[in-house]
Amino acid sequence: MEDLSERIRVATRRRPADMVLKGGRLINIFTHEVIEADVAICGGVIAAVGENYDGNSVVQVDGMFVCPGLIDAHIHMESSMLHPRVLADSLLVCGTTTIIADPHEIANVAGLEGIDFMMSETANIPFDALFVAPSCVPASHLETSGARLGHDELKRLACNPRILGLAEVMNYPAVVEGAEDIMGKIQIFSDRVIDGHAPGLSGEALQAYVSVGIRSDHECTTRQEALEKLRAGMTIMIREGTLAKSLAQLAPLVSHETASRFCFVSDDLHPQDIRSNGHMNGILRKAVSSGMEPLLAIRLATINPASFFRLYDRGAISPGYRADIVIFSDLVNLDVWGVVKNGKMVVANGQPLEPIAEKEMSSPGSLKIMRVPTINSDDLKIPCEGKKRARIIELIEGQILTRAAVEEIQGRRGEFPSDTRRDILKIAVTERYTGSGRVGLGLVRGFKLEGGAIASSVAHDSHNIVAVGVDAVDIATAINGIKDMGGGIIVAAGGQVIEKLPLPIAGLMSDLKLDEVVAKLNRLGEASRSLGCPLKDPFMALSFLALPVIPEIRLTDLGIIDVSRFEVVPLFL
Repeated sequence: MEDLSERIRVATRRRPADMVLKGGRLINIFTHEVIEADVAICGGVIAAVGENYDGNSVVQVDGMFVCPGLIDAHIHMESSMLHPRVLADSLLVCGTTTIIADPHEIANVAGLEGIDFMMSETANIPFDALFVAPSCVPASHLETSGARLGHDELKRLACNPRILGLAEVMNYPAVVEGAEDIMGKIQIFSDRVIDGHAPGLSGEALQAYVSVGIRSDHECTTRQEALEKLRAGMTIMIREGTLAKSLAQLAPLVSHETASRFCFVSDDLHPQDIRSNGHMNGILRKAVSSGMEPLLAIRLATINPASFFRLYDRGAISPGYRADIVIFSDLVNLDVWGVVKNGKMVVANGQPLEPIAEKEMSSPGSLKIMRVPTINSDDLKIPCEGKKRARIIELIEGQILTRAAVEEIQGRRGEFPSDTRRDILKIAVTERYTGSGRVGLGLVRGFKLEGGAIASSVAHDSHNIVAVGVDAVDIATAINGIKDMGGGIIVAAGGQVIEKLPLPIAGLMSDLKLDEVVAKLNRLGEASRSLGCPLKDPFMALSFLALPVIPEIRLTDLGIIDVSRFEVVPLFL
């Protein structure tokens, strides 16, 4: 009650505000206009917007654009490979004040303990990391994961006020079939937001999927797909991440009539992209440069995600709204001058004032899960006599989708050696949770390695060890190197590890600062290019090849997965 009274006193000029932003050009989300006005803040909340307000602290933002704090409606924090506090610092300077995170990456490795780690490390900091409960742990029966979240675990998560709903429901075939397990999970969150994940779903199957209350999708890759889902009442999350990019394809659907049904999301974003392009501000910059009106684009990163997730206290600069504010120097480059979080200045002149990551960070040893026996080159042989027709996983540039190809291959001395001339390389996924030593083997095209191997313990969604290479000795060297350092990324050649990045937190995240992680990843990229790989981010591409819920073809520790049939299929036809 006292807070409300103080707010009223500030609004009616009977007392000075705690802080006033003066001289700025305010972006009014509700009227789609820019107005000159002061912003008076009291107790972390905007008390008034108008002229000539006084404050105990006055920040001159003359001529700059005062915008609501940016919101990412769908992100996997683990994909940044940064400790949650380091990530918070990295996103704040980009103008992001709230994220809605799906922690299913760490949940697949360490279950509730992993989620508790993510939530505890982001509690009581000047940055809002809110969460949705993972719906698919494991993502499917077609891989081995480190944990299982059933109805009891989800009910526990549902009691936490920072859990806003149910995360992307990836097992869309189970939804369409009305499978009891997924129906039970949806029922637990029937009164909250339920996120979708249904690449290519259409027609009757889409209608069935949406009918159970699933309200969003971030997997659209074509305008026609997005339009059909839009007509079905879904909110379309336009994804612009490191590998999967849909802004150029979907932006033409955003108009004044449809804009309320869209959000921008990053989904999976690597640290080099954060360092070079920013976060939501980078997506806005790209949207504006493609021709989208700046104020329209800003809606997709502020009020729209806030409204979708029923966060009615943020997303706009208006009396009674949380004082989460980003100050842009312009609306073209969208460079961030300052950020206000909960009414306090946390970024000024583009620099953090009190870095969150300087506080004590936790990295529990119990999350270092890497139960893998030593792998040798014999474990990686693909038996093959003479000529055979084999399934090939083909990368699609700029997408996490893959293409299922069939090629005739030639065995030599009873096995198939990688064919660098045709860019047909070996891919291996090694199970890391039970010590079984199980290795799924397949063939992949798109990496164009001429020698050596690359490997990673970041392999969505179960995060077994995934490796691609020319020579079985180098592939084994890379896999064993990851085992020995408790998770990470490696480039190997000549039977030696030549570059590496340890990821000691669940095999997914580093305990280093952003610039240190970026430097190591840059060296890994240079090492992979020295082996012939032309991909901008080969490790992001690698990380998705074990994801059996994204069409068309994948590899897990259980073998080749035909996603359309949702079953294990043989390598050879």
